[in-house]
Amino acid sequence: MPKNSNKVNKNTKKETIFKRLAENRYAKFQYEIYEKIEAGIELLGTEVKSIRNGKANLRDGYCTFRNGEILLLNVHISPHKNVGSFFNHDPLRNRKLLLHKKEIIKLKSNTEKKGMTIVPLSIYLKGQWIKITIGIGKGKNLHDKRESEKQKSVRKEMKSALKR
Repeated sequence: MPKNSNKVNKNTKKETIFKRLAENRYAKFQYEIYEKIEAGIELLGTEVKSIRNGKANLRDGYCTFRNGEILLLNVHISPHKNVGSFFNHDPLRNRKLLLHKKEIIKLKSNTEKKGMTIVPLSIYLKGQWIKITIGIGKGKNLHDKRESEKQKSVRKEMKSALKR
């Protein structure tokens, strides 16, 4: 058998490509994130095309529970340019998140605690699938935000000092 055969060794893992398509930086400033979970999203074809072009905005998005499902609300995905208005999607429609039942129950029990909420953190391409990272977090107070800004600036100064 030749050395350069097309067989794949069972011990090697197939590498998946991660490409970040949209990120919610504001959520990291506004909330203290305790846990992150990867989920799938139920999307229409024109939404997939728009997200791949980077036309998604997660800033005001949040998640809620309805009928044993978790829905992503208030995430704006712009309509696709090359499609007529009849076939295009509503930019602010509710989108179902694809999670296992145990994960949904765990999320629901965590959000029933005082002040906890679920926010979208980023949308990315994992192989050929579009995935979303959601975070369970608690809203920061003004003094917490100031403290995190101070820590961020101190880390930045330390990095610049080490480079010199």
